[in-house]
Amino acid sequence: MPLQNRVDPFGDILTRPARGLFTGNRGVIHDPVTKTLRKRRWTSKAWIICDLVHPRGATREVFGRNTPSGGAGWTELFFADEVTALAAGHRPCFYCRREAAKSYAAAFARAFGRQAPKVPEIDTLLHSERLAAGADPRPITEADVRTLPDGAMVAIGSKPFAMRQGKLLPWSFEGYRGPPSLCRSLPARAFLITPPATVGVLKAGYRPVWHESAGKR
Repeated sequence: MPLQNRVDPFGDILTRPARGLFTGNRGVIHDPVTKTLRKRRWTSKAWIICDLVHPRGATREVFGRNTPSGGAGWTELFFADEVTALAAGHRPCFYCRREAAKSYAAAFARAFGRQAPKVPEIDTLLHSERLAAGADPRPITEADVRTLPDGAMVAIGSKPFAMRQGKLLPWSFEGYRGPPSLCRSLPARAFLITPPATVGVLKAGYRPVWHESAGKR
């Protein structure tokens, strides 16, 4: 039976059978005895995106006891792709995805005019913008939607979409569908899902990994 560990673009953690391209965590938020989430949805501001395969070949029991002392260890969360994880407020891990993390930090520096941003600085800014951490929804105009970089996500009504080469692709846990038929205006009110800091990083050149269903549109 699937565990409650699939993350949607809004940062909510749900129970879904779909697999993902990446794992990651927000600290220890599960009970290893019942294999269920505790009430808290994070214990750290360092919300990271990790490779599914541990760089040293270590294996883990999902929602189990994964520390040498028998403690819970970090709680494994799963994302359809990196675009989804970024929208939820996560950023690449400096341990298992070091090159991606360095690229993200370099783009952050370009976007915000910082010489060498520290990881806690990045995490603190992201945390203030994460919808799942209590940030207010950010309404976005149709004109601004059209200027979003590839990989940014918006909600139209309650449904998430990802910008891909000037088109909005409807998101699901299983992947993306083709863009809806063209219309003169957005059919409902839109708001930005991806944290503005990460939108700046995407505009500054960071290229996230997409689910294969996004294709080469």
